[in-house]
Amino acid sequence: MDVNWSVTGPKDRQIVRPDWSPLEPLGIDGLIAKQITNVLTDNGYLTEIWRDDWALDDHGVGQVFQRVIEPGGVSGWHAHALTIDRLFCAYGRVRLGLYDGRRDSPTHGNSAQLRLGRERPALVIVPPGVWHAVANIGNDPAIFMNAVDRAYSYDDPDHFRIPIDSPQIPFVF
Repeated sequence: MDVNWSVTGPKDRQIVRPDWSPLEPLGIDGLIAKQITNVLTDNGYLTEIWRDDWALDDHGVGQVFQRVIEPGGVSGWHAHALTIDRLFCAYGRVRLGLYDGRRDSPTHGNSAQLRLGRERPALVIVPPGVWHAVANIGNDPAIFMNAVDRAYSYDDPDHFRIPIDSPQIPFVF
């Protein structure tokens, strides 16, 4: 298309399908992001977070918890050896950064990012060995929930951490 403007810039390329699913894969093997549609009610809306019949994975739910991150806050990079995270932003806006640290993965070394929130609900399933961090990119506190397949073990946590600015992960928040 030829435009007759005094200021021009590159035209956006398509990144989503009409149902808002990503046009390109997320780039990390085993990473699943399911866009979720809010169900309007007479006095607000209802948002389904997890259903067995979605068949996103075949693991049970061992624990459900929520985390609040203040505006501008960023969680540090973390990963699990065994636990599957199922992340859902219930309120606010967050940017989820992911990095595939699994040496035997076909997508080893790949990174991905997703923007989630009240306006764009999605459930993101993060496999073991994928490092992830969450940044609140909104003006209000962000609340995200996690429905892990294994409950947190207080005496032997399946939790590995590195600083958010670690040179081991080529991702900048």
